[in-house]
Amino acid sequence: MIVGLDFGITNLDGATLEQQVFKRGWRVDCLGASLASLEAALQVGGVALETVTAIGTTGGKHRELPASWNGVPLVKVAEADAVGRGGLQLANLQSETVLTSALVVSAGTGTAMYAVRGHDCQHVTGSAVGGGTLLGLARFLIGTANPLEIAELAARGDPSHVDGTLLDVIGGGIGHLPPDATAVNLGRLAKLSELPSREDMASGLVTLVAQVIAVIALNASKASDLERIVFVGHLMDLQPIQDAVRRVWGFYGVSQPPIIPAQRGFATALGAAIKASESV
Repeated sequence: MIVGLDFGITNLDGATLEQQVFKRGWRVDCLGASLASLEAALQVGGVALETVTAIGTTGGKHRELPASWNGVPLVKVAEADAVGRGGLQLANLQSETVLTSALVVSAGTGTAMYAVRGHDCQHVTGSAVGGGTLLGLARFLIGTANPLEIAELAARGDPSHVDGTLLDVIGGGIGHLPPDATAVNLGRLAKLSELPSREDMASGLVTLVAQVIAVIALNASKASDLERIVFVGHLMDLQPIQDAVRRVWGFYGVSQPPIIPAQRGFATALGAAIKASESV
C-alpha cells in the first residue's frame, strides 16, 4: 500500500493507493508537517505501518521531514505534481498507461491552477480568493465560519438580492451574457435601506468566490490551450459553490463542462501517493 499525505494550513488530507487504484481518503486536524502529524494521520486513517511501502508527502513544510520513518521511505512531492496527477486520475483522465491533459484547479483555502500535460505539471496562475476568503467574510457578515452552515444558508438565498446584475446596470444583457448575469458582486449592498437576510448574503458570498475562481480558470484554460478544466479541493465539496461555477459556464456558453470529480478534496494527497508509487 502507498499512502499520500497533504499537509494543509488547517487540515491534513490522507489517501491510500493500491495497485494504482485510489482506495479512500480522510482528513485530520494538523498543526503542520511533522512526524507527530504523520503518525496521527496514519492512526486516524486506520493504516497499519507494516502494510505501507512508501509515503508521499506534499504541502506545508513537508520537505523538512526526514528521508524515511520507521523504515518507510518518505517521498517528497512538489505540489504541482501532486495536484496535477491526482486531479487527472480522479477525473478519469489518467490510467496506468495513458496520461492526458487538463487545467487542474485546486480550490482550497486559496486557489492554484496547473497546466497538466501527462507527467508535466506547471503552475500557471491562481487567486488569493478561495475557501479562506469565503469563511473569513462569512464570519463577519453572517456570523458563522462553518462551511456547511454557509452552504445551507446559500442554498436558500438569492444572490440577485445583493448583487448588481447586467439588467440593473445597463438594462439588459451584453454579448453572450444574459440580463441576469452578475455585473457587480455585492453591488446592491451600498444602497440597501436594511441589511439583507443571512441567506441572501451567504448566496452572494458564494457567488463572488465561485465566479472569481471560475472566470480565472476559463481564461487560464484558453491561455494554456487546454480545453478540459478539472476542479479539485475541499471548497468544491460545497454544492452551492459547484452550482455557481457551473452557472459561469452557462453564462459564457462553454461547450466543455467543468469536471468536478468525486473525492475531489483528496486529489493532492492522491497525487502524492501516485508520485511516491513511481519512485519506489
